[in-house]
Amino acid sequence: MNAKTIQKVSAASLLVALGIIYGDIGTSPLYVMKSIIADRRITELLVYGGISCVFWTLTFQTTFKYVLLTLSADNNGEGGVFSLYALVRRFGKGKLIIPTILGATTLLADGIITPPISVASAVEGLEAIVPDLPTVPIVIAILSGLFLFQRFGTQKVGYFFGPAMVVWFSMLTVLGVSQIIHHPDILKALNPMYAYQLLVEYPHGFWLLGAVFLCTTGAEALYSDLGHCGKENIRITWIFVKIALLTNYLGQGAWLMHQGNDFLNGQNPFYQIMPQWFLIIGIVIATLAAIIASQALISGSFTLINEAISLNFWPRVALKNPTNLKGQIYIPSVNTILWAGCVLMILYFKNSAHMEAAYGFSITIAMLMTTLLLSYYLVFIKKVKMGWVAIMLFVFAMIEVSFFVANVVKIKERWMFLFFELFIFMVMYVWYYSRKINNRFLKFTNLIEQTPMLKELSEDDSIPKYSTHLIYLSKADKTYEIEEKIMNSIFAKKPKRADVYWFLHINRTNEPFTLNYEVVEILDDKVIKIILNVGFRVQPKVELYFKKIVQDLVAKKELNLHIRPDGSTKYNAEPDYKFVIIEKFLSVENDFEFKDSWLLTSYFWLKRLAISDEKAFGLDKSDVTVENIPMVYVPVGKVTLEQKSN
Repeated sequence: MNAKTIQKVSAASLLVALGIIYGDIGTSPLYVMKSIIADRRITELLVYGGISCVFWTLTFQTTFKYVLLTLSADNNGEGGVFSLYALVRRFGKGKLIIPTILGATTLLADGIITPPISVASAVEGLEAIVPDLPTVPIVIAILSGLFLFQRFGTQKVGYFFGPAMVVWFSMLTVLGVSQIIHHPDILKALNPMYAYQLLVEYPHGFWLLGAVFLCTTGAEALYSDLGHCGKENIRITWIFVKIALLTNYLGQGAWLMHQGNDFLNGQNPFYQIMPQWFLIIGIVIATLAAIIASQALISGSFTLINEAISLNFWPRVALKNPTNLKGQIYIPSVNTILWAGCVLMILYFKNSAHMEAAYGFSITIAMLMTTLLLSYYLVFIKKVKMGWVAIMLFVFAMIEVSFFVANVVKIKERWMFLFFELFIFMVMYVWYYSRKINNRFLKFTNLIEQTPMLKELSEDDSIPKYSTHLIYLSKADKTYEIEEKIMNSIFAKKPKRADVYWFLHINRTNEPFTLNYEVVEILDDKVIKIILNVGFRVQPKVELYFKKIVQDLVAKKELNLHIRPDGSTKYNAEPDYKFVIIEKFLSVENDFEFKDSWLLTSYFWLKRLAISDEKAFGLDKSDVTVENIPMVYVPVGKVTLEQKSN
C-alpha cells in the first residue's frame, strides 16, 4: 500500500491507521486509572472526578486540538514538529528554532519511557496469577527482542498490527460494557462538574492532573504519524478508539465504586474487570498492544532523527532502508540509544507504578511547542484572524500549562532523565547554530567569471588530467555562484584538470518527498551546475542520482555529452567520475569569544562522531577524494614577536 493509497479512506487504510497511530494513547487504560487512584481512599469524587477529567482531556486536547485542528496543519500529507516547522519557519525569523528543538527533544525523550511503561503495565498483569513474579527480566527480554527486530524492518509484521489493535480496542469496549451494565450510574462521571469539583474541592486535587494527563500522552505521536495514514483515516478511526477508551475507563470506574474496598491495595483496575477465565488471554492481548505501542514510538523516533538531519538539527548518522517501503528507515545508533535508555528505565524504576510518577513531563512541553508553531500556521498560512488564533492559543495554553505545572512535581522522580533530554537538546542546538556560524564565513564568487580559467585549465595538455568528470558538492543556492574554497581546490597547488566540471547543489525542500533536478549549462559542455531538489524525508543518494542524471542527459542528447568521451576505455566500461569532498577542521589560528569557541569546538567534536560526508551523501569511496582545509573564523590579533639579539 503506497502513500497515496493510504491517504484515501478504505477498510484497509482504516486498519493501517488503527495499527500504527494509536499504540501509545490506546494502551493508556493499562495505567491511567491506577495512577489516579494510587494509594488514595476510593471515593465518589475521586473516581467520578478522575473519569470526568479524562473524558474532557480527551475531548479538548486530543479531539479538538490534535484530531480536528492540528492534523489540518499537514505538510503535503506529513505531520510532526519538524514538518510543521518546515511550513512556518520563513515566518518566524529565527524565533521558532528553540521551540522546535524543545518539541523534538521532548518527543524523542518520550521514546525512552513509553515502551517500558506500556510493556511493564501489560506484563505486571501476570502478578495476579503468579504473585511475586519477577517481571523486570520479562520486560527487558521483550524490549530487547523488539529493538533487535528493528534491523529487519517492520513491513511484514506491520500487516499484523491493524487486526491486533482491532482486537485490543474491541476487548476494551467489551470489558467496559460488562461493568457499566451492572453499574450504569457511572455515566454521570461525564458531567464536567465532577472534574471541576475534583480540581477545586478534593485535597490537592489540582496535582492529580499529572496522572490524568497520561490519557493523552500519545496525541503528539498521533500527529507525527500523520504521513503513514492520512488525516481522514485518523479522524474516522478516532471515533471508534475514543469510544473504546472511554467505555473502558467508565468500566474501571464502575468496578472501583462497587468493589467493596476503600483502597486499591496494589491492584490494577484494568485487570480486575476481567473475568478470571479470561485473564491470561487479556494479558497476552495487552502485551501485544504494548509491543505495537512501543514499535510506533521507535519508528517515530527514526523518522524524527531523519528529518532533523535533513533540516540541519542533527549530525549525519548511518541510515538504512530495511525494506522497499517508502519512508521506512532504520537508524542503528538511535536504536542502540533507545534500547539502552529503555533498559535503564526499567532497571531504575522497577515497575510501572514508579514510571507513572515520572511520565508525562516531557510531552507537556512538546504539546506547548506544537501549540506555538500551530498559531504561526493558522495566522500566516491559513490566514485565520488574529483574534480567533489568540482565543485558541489562550484555551490550549491554559490547559497545557496546567498539565505542565501538575507534572513539574515529577522532576524529583525523574531528575536523572533530564540529562538525556539535555544531551538531545544540546546536540540539536550546537549543530544548528554552529552550522549558521559556518555559513556566515562561507565566501562565494561568481561562477561565470571563473569559466574562462576553467576552460583554459581543461584544455591545457601540460597539466595531467585529474578526471574526465569532476564533481563538487556546493552549498551555493544561487545559480551563478560558487564557494571560493571550491575554486581554490581546483586551481591551487596541483590544478585539477577535467573535461567537464560539475557543481552539484542539494536543495532541501519544505515538502517531504520531492525528488527532481534542474540543469544549468554555464559553459557549453564544460561547466555545468545541477540543482537537486530533495524532500526533507528523502535519504539522499547523490552518486546514484548524479549518474542517473548524466544517463538521462546522454539519452536525450542534451549538452552534447553523447558525442564526447566519458573516460571509459576498452579495459573499463565505467565512466570516469571523481567527487571531491572538502572537509574543514578548526585551525589553531583562531581567537574566539567563549560562546563561539564552545559552539564550534562542540560542533567539530560531534562531526568526528558523525559519519563522513561520502557516506551521508551516498558516495562510493573509490570515486571520492577528501581534502582537509583549516578554518580560520576569528584570526588572532596582533602578534608581538621579537628576534633575540646575540
